[in-house]
Amino acid sequence: MRRVVVAGGAGFVGSHVCDALLERGDEVVCVDNLVSGDLRNIAHLDGHPRFTFLLHDVVEALALDGPVTAVLHMAAAASPADYARIPIATLQAGTAGTERLLQFALLREARFLLTSTSEVYGDALVHPQVESYWGNVNPIGPRSCYDESKRCAEAFVYAYQRARNADVRVARIFNTYGPRMRVNDGRAVPAFMTAALERRPFPVFGDGSQTRSMCYVDDLVRGLLLLLDSSWTQPVNLGNPHEVTMLEVATMIAGIAGVSRTFEYLPLPVDDPVRRCPDITVAKRELGWEPTVDLDGGLARTLEHWKTKLGQLTPLEPQPR
Repeated sequence: MRRVVVAGGAGFVGSHVCDALLERGDEVVCVDNLVSGDLRNIAHLDGHPRFTFLLHDVVEALALDGPVTAVLHMAAAASPADYARIPIATLQAGTAGTERLLQFALLREARFLLTSTSEVYGDALVHPQVESYWGNVNPIGPRSCYDESKRCAEAFVYAYQRARNADVRVARIFNTYGPRMRVNDGRAVPAFMTAALERRPFPVFGDGSQTRSMCYVDDLVRGLLLLLDSSWTQPVNLGNPHEVTMLEVATMIAGIAGVSRTFEYLPLPVDDPVRRCPDITVAKRELGWEPTVDLDGGLARTLEHWKTKLGQLTPLEPQPR
């Protein structure tokens, strides 16, 4: 039996990873400080014989007895609304938190997987984005606390690999959606679904022509576990290579929900990427992975979940850091 530590395991993607690890027979230690995670995401695991939850901030040393096979660092405030609310904590999770967990993994001779992000490419000048592209990132803008924390996290990972022979993996995650996203997390799919079910205009930033690639969470989790179990040690893009505009996503959700398509146009956020789409050649070749859930099907599944989610809206309080 493998014992896996999932930092950020009460978050949207992290909780699905916990489910998948348990389903395949692993023991899971979920570590989360609940700044952006939610205990409701893992409530169904309460009492599971192979699941443990630890309330802990990854910027502090992790005290955990017993053997550990792998450490997944998924602890991050991943939405723009969170960057603005807790910019310093966002930076610390990617910098001090990454080194703390790398040190822990080294001591336990455990494999370390970092969930990085497509944000390391910034407002990319190369399309689609390939892993060899160095990015176009504003280091002092309002998004920099997240973008640069992930770029620094990757630097930590490969410094530990070179200097201390750490066993590392890095996934660059592109836009992911599905059940357990926060209603109020500020990103497009939650905002569009909430607007659809409340019969309000869809909030669209700019003119809605900016593109993203939308990957259903089950596909992403499958890719993460394939990477964890693989011998590939360089960064790998995980995302859906089908590029869509924000207006197209809103229109699809309106159609699935059976509501009229009306839009409220809002100012485009500073440094918001114009285009975002992964090249997944490496993932196909090295992991045998590509998404299988189409956008229509994934959005329909997510909307069904959303109907029960709206009553759970709980605003997060500002944090001191």
